[in-house]
Amino acid sequence: MSFRVSSTLMQSALQQKISDAIDARRDAIVETGEAIMDTPELGFKEHRTADRVKRAFDELGLPHEDNLAITGVKAVLRGSRPGPTVAVMGELDALCLPNHPRADAETGAAHACGHNAQVAGMLGAAMGLVDAQVAGRLAGNIVFFAVPAEEYVEIDYRLGLVREGRTAFLTGKQELIRLGHFDDVDMAMMIHSTSPSVDEGTMGLAPSSNGFLAKSVRFLGRASHAGALPERGVNALNAAQLAISAVHAQRETFRDEDCVRVHPIITKGGDLVNIVPDDVCLETYVRARTTEAMLDAAGKFDRAMRGAAMAIGCRVEIETVPGNLPLRNDPQLADVFRESAGSVLDPKGYRDQPHMGGSTDAGDLSHLMPLLHPMMTGGCGAHHQLDWGIEDADLGYVAPAKTLALMAFDLLDDGAKKAKQVISAYTPALSKDAYLRQQADIFNTESFDGAPCEE
Repeated sequence: MSFRVSSTLMQSALQQKISDAIDARRDAIVETGEAIMDTPELGFKEHRTADRVKRAFDELGLPHEDNLAITGVKAVLRGSRPGPTVAVMGELDALCLPNHPRADAETGAAHACGHNAQVAGMLGAAMGLVDAQVAGRLAGNIVFFAVPAEEYVEIDYRLGLVREGRTAFLTGKQELIRLGHFDDVDMAMMIHSTSPSVDEGTMGLAPSSNGFLAKSVRFLGRASHAGALPERGVNALNAAQLAISAVHAQRETFRDEDCVRVHPIITKGGDLVNIVPDDVCLETYVRARTTEAMLDAAGKFDRAMRGAAMAIGCRVEIETVPGNLPLRNDPQLADVFRESAGSVLDPKGYRDQPHMGGSTDAGDLSHLMPLLHPMMTGGCGAHHQLDWGIEDADLGYVAPAKTLALMAFDLLDDGAKKAKQVISAYTPALSKDAYLRQQADIFNTESFDGAPCEE
């Protein structure tokens, strides 16, 4: 089923001017999204994509900063009067999916989650607002922010960046918060592409999504000949299998309303089949709807690891690193989205969606400022799978550009009346300092020896 982008009588003359300006740039916006799709880069390595963003800002005459949290790029359109600052974001990075038909042959990176459309939409919004010359109507500023490293991949590489002092956190928005690049922003928004469905409509919004933390576990036993002398070995693979079973035994203790997800995988199961495995590794995320539920489930996970090590008599090392906080979509910004998106697409296509089990580092920002992370169609296939792509360029690239531009304009027009209402109604869950302390405190490495004491 195909849905077309259209302008309606709901738009004012200036809003129509913005929409028309974006229509005039349609081919450039689509080319940007498709070019990024064909040059995917993993987090904190998005140099070519960042260069493309910088060239677009230069062509628009927008002053910008670059190399923020390694690859981030931030431009600003200044209004004629003081007022709040609204950030329009697009994520630079891809994820690891080497068998995707448009994956990078060397790195395995692929835009299988629509971040290429986010960047195209963000740049398209900038084009429309600049070309329509609406800055004189704005009470405040619009920041166009290309942010790195949303996908939580290549954890070892990112921990290396932390050890080298190049970052303190493992995702882009976390690092940008730490460095102060959101200190001048009052609210932020972005749009994520999804696949069309008659039941799901053309656009929608979930009130929240899970947060998570990540764990890397290493069981260390004793190697021995698996056929001749297995009794001299300590089988670390058995410990890992027991540990996973112990995690499964905890699942009935997770409350349904907390939406807990724990999904470990074994990343190293041994070295040779005729040697008792002495070095076995697994990884997991621990996800939940609230920080409290996430930390509770993480504690139960650690207990399962220690118990398995004790049962087999081996040592276990557990490394914990912060992931993302749960997302809290702002209800005031949601109203602005419904109105703006409803003037671009048929408003009957809007759907209220349920809580999402996935995670995003936009969740971290949502604890500090009003944030919106809605969905709009245009894609095909499923996120993070081989069949994902942008199927309808107008829906996937142009409609988000129009919606973001119209939202930003609507928030800062009329003396920034709507933006001020959003700020007034919002209560932050954490201060910046409390947030940074909380995330930093999650970093932990534990070594537990479950071997029996020597007589």
